[in-house]
Amino acid sequence: MPPVIILCGGLGTRLREATEIRPKPMVEIGGRPILWHIMKYYAQYGLRDFLIALGYKGEVVKRYFLDHYPLNSDLTIHLGTGEVRVHGSEREDWVVQLRETGLDTKTGGRVKRLASWIGRQTFLMTYGDGVCDVDLRRLLAFHRSHGRLATVMAVRPPARFGGLKFNGELVCEFVEKPQIGEGWINGGFFILEPGVFDYIEGDQTFFEREPMERLTRDEQLVAYRHEGFWQCMDTLRDVELLEHLWQSGTAPWKIW
Repeated sequence: MPPVIILCGGLGTRLREATEIRPKPMVEIGGRPILWHIMKYYAQYGLRDFLIALGYKGEVVKRYFLDHYPLNSDLTIHLGTGEVRVHGSEREDWVVQLRETGLDTKTGGRVKRLASWIGRQTFLMTYGDGVCDVDLRRLLAFHRSHGRLATVMAVRPPARFGGLKFNGELVCEFVEKPQIGEGWINGGFFILEPGVFDYIEGDQTFFEREPMERLTRDEQLVAYRHEGFWQCMDTLRDVELLEHLWQSGTAPWKIW
């Protein structure tokens, strides 16, 4: 199965309340970092080879994975000898490569810095702050059937505030977070061919700007329209929404 790049190096400035001491992908939903939720989702489709592009507070991500198994297990510690035995915890069958890609590197630059680890194979790419319920098998099949360098999952953005419909002055319908009926945006889940690296100039390149614009001009970018659940985590309101979905047992991305 192809590898998955997850971009985890940004400053998370719009969520500063939660990112002063940790990077945004380590903000927790249901007691686990959203990064874990994203990886768990990919793993359910057999995608278990991850390249994590680190930057801001990358050491927090490294520490999490170094400590993940013992801290989620029962331990027996012999204080006299220093021996530690770990007992009975479910282990994730993942290969996680944690790569430093620079503190100030932009999204495209982070992707390009991982080119040597990708080689000449198809790969997936996403950001460390969003979840969805897209069928990754269908997304991969869609990408392969079109024979282009890049596929982006397009979504309709949820409205920021609740929607109201009226009958005179009486409210006849209220929707807590309706989706905008027109327009599609970049949903942040990509399938890419290694030829995409040629479209990225260097560290200061935003993947969402020049590379995607050039791919569009060259007719090398196709969009998979996803009508289902998608939610990024940009604000504390978003964190609270995701936490509510998780705690209520209705999280659409929880397929395990």
